[in-house]
Amino acid sequence: MHSLLIKLRNQFWFIPAVYSVVSIVLAVISYLADQYVITHSTLLTKLPAFLITDISLAQTLLSTISSSLLTMTTISFSTIMVVLTTYLSQFSPRTMQNFMTDVHTQRILGVFIGGFLFSLLLLLILRANHPTEMFISPTIAVAYAFVCVGFFVYFVHHVGKWIQVSNLIHKITENTIQSIEHYYEDNQTVEQDEPWRDWESEELILHNPHYIFAQANGYVQIIDVKGLTDQSEADNIILKVEAGLGNYIEQGGVLFELYGALPKEKHTLYAKHILLGGERATIQDIDFGLTKLVEITLRALSSGINDPNTAVSGVRALARVLTVLSRKNLHRTYYNDSNGNLRVIFQERSFNDYLYRCFYQIRQYGCEDLSVLNALIESLKAIAINNSEEIKESVWDFAAYIRAGLHPDEILDLDKRYLNDKWQQLAIHTDKSEHFIPL
Repeated sequence: MHSLLIKLRNQFWFIPAVYSVVSIVLAVISYLADQYVITHSTLLTKLPAFLITDISLAQTLLSTISSSLLTMTTISFSTIMVVLTTYLSQFSPRTMQNFMTDVHTQRILGVFIGGFLFSLLLLLILRANHPTEMFISPTIAVAYAFVCVGFFVYFVHHVGKWIQVSNLIHKITENTIQSIEHYYEDNQTVEQDEPWRDWESEELILHNPHYIFAQANGYVQIIDVKGLTDQSEADNIILKVEAGLGNYIEQGGVLFELYGALPKEKHTLYAKHILLGGERATIQDIDFGLTKLVEITLRALSSGINDPNTAVSGVRALARVLTVLSRKNLHRTYYNDSNGNLRVIFQERSFNDYLYRCFYQIRQYGCEDLSVLNALIESLKAIAINNSEEIKESVWDFAAYIRAGLHPDEILDLDKRYLNDKWQQLAIHTDKSEHFIPL
């Protein structure tokens, strides 16, 4: 059920469809309210006169409102297409997903579509009524129209914010950090596994595994670790997860290596703990969020756009995410059950992997721009500050990798002075002052 809700929530049509259904229900309720008022004519004398309309005015109001809301909806869709075209050409194709899945965008469209259906349905219903009857439902439609106008004004403001690359970078950064905070444990709070507790993993080499295969194809969006651990404990087996987050799995591809006796009819119990989708998602896949930031940065460095300030913002956003990630336990690959028995094994990822994948392309294409190079060095310093010795060592090694790709003879003396100052600061914060050599 949880996987189904996530799939539905990621669909662009889901919230507009919900709003449309609610609007249809509201139209039916409004019609029933009209019928109640008609059968209880004494209520008409108690209601303010401006709330009551005859059939002619009702049809005029409803037809005007429905056509206006249809125009608003059309303009909104056209504006969305402009935003998506901008994202595709200026930022990254992967970033279109952020705007399409934004709840505010979907709600605004839902309100417009719902208002159109509400007015149109009431107009259709009221055509069959006697011309002498009086109605209050058109007044409700007018109130709905005021709400839609407010949403339209907000939509213009909303699009104006989303079209700014700085806001897009901020949104992607926040979403990625939220995923890290939710799915990764802090280094200080996690209980490290002693080698003897996972001695079972060494014995697995001596056994021939069975395999659990995917029943459909798609990108791995979510892996339910707790569900896999509990199910493995119930069946007394050990699982090795072969499908990594963000990987594309073909139908019939291997999801798990299975160690132990398990009937084939139970394989589906494990496959359901991996959610496959038609595109990658940042729910658990933090690599996807980092990839978006890298692509925005690289696109800004391209000759067609040539926007170093955006590239600098992208580098700083990557540094912010990596700083949070560096304080999380990335080495945990073994998950034990309530009795301390090994149940689930994941492929190990290290901070070095994330650091390299975030910055190696930027180093290649951006180091010719001194502002980007300065941002890279400052970002490495920000990651190293108040961090562990292991992280500082990784940062300094990566700084050496960046420096190896530079050509000092092509750098002007004034630029060298500023670069050397930043490099010296980096050496101080990584406890490598004795290894600092000026350019």
